[in-house]
Amino acid sequence: MLAEASEVILETPLSRATIGRVLQRNALHLLINEYWCIPPEEDADFVAAMEDVLNVYTQPYNPKQPLWCMDEKPYQLLGEARTPIPMRPGKNTKIDSEYTRPGTACIACFIQPHTGRIIHDVRATRTSVDWAEWIKRLVDEIEPEAEKIILVMDNLNVHAKASLYKAFSPAEAFRIASKLEIHYTPKHGSWLDIAEIGIHIMSTECLDRRISTFESLNAELKAWNDDYDQNPTPISW
Repeated sequence: MLAEASEVILETPLSRATIGRVLQRNALHLLINEYWCIPPEEDADFVAAMEDVLNVYTQPYNPKQPLWCMDEKPYQLLGEARTPIPMRPGKNTKIDSEYTRPGTACIACFIQPHTGRIIHDVRATRTSVDWAEWIKRLVDEIEPEAEKIILVMDNLNVHAKASLYKAFSPAEAFRIASKLEIHYTPKHGSWLDIAEIGIHIMSTECLDRRISTFESLNAELKAWNDDYDQNPTPISW
């Protein structure tokens, strides 16, 4: 009897109004997806790496052992296919929907969570040597007085001390590596890297527009970064 009733209910057509009330009652929306980084279930490796990184974030600021987080962002250079029409009184600038793709770049972002300070660098590539040169700059120019630099980043294959040995002599690579204490975010857990917050800030405040040349990208990012670091916002994780 219950099965027969179920069949009757399932075969009975529902009105659009009924469907709408059900969706509203359950706070659901048709054809709307939410994208998340869903960690694997019951994964000890994930939990161990996550708790290690989170523990690093709880430590107080120590200028002798500063914390930095780093990540990279690929960037598509975009040019105008047609000359934009400049703004006039009462009229916005008009930009054609068609654009050109003159090339790509890679933007490295280093952020110091305790102070909010951001350091960037723009390269044409993202290789082991590029990463090694970014790290050398961090050690020798950004934090020359540090006894140890605590560095959080994801598991990209070039993010390894071995990259230093590909770029520099063994003695130089060892010197740089000795200044680092590296903590990796878990696989499929790069969202735990605070540098992604820095990239978001950089993207929304500077990169959310068409920039057509490598030189212009460098100039725009430098101007933005110089202004941002005059009053950076610490990251409250």
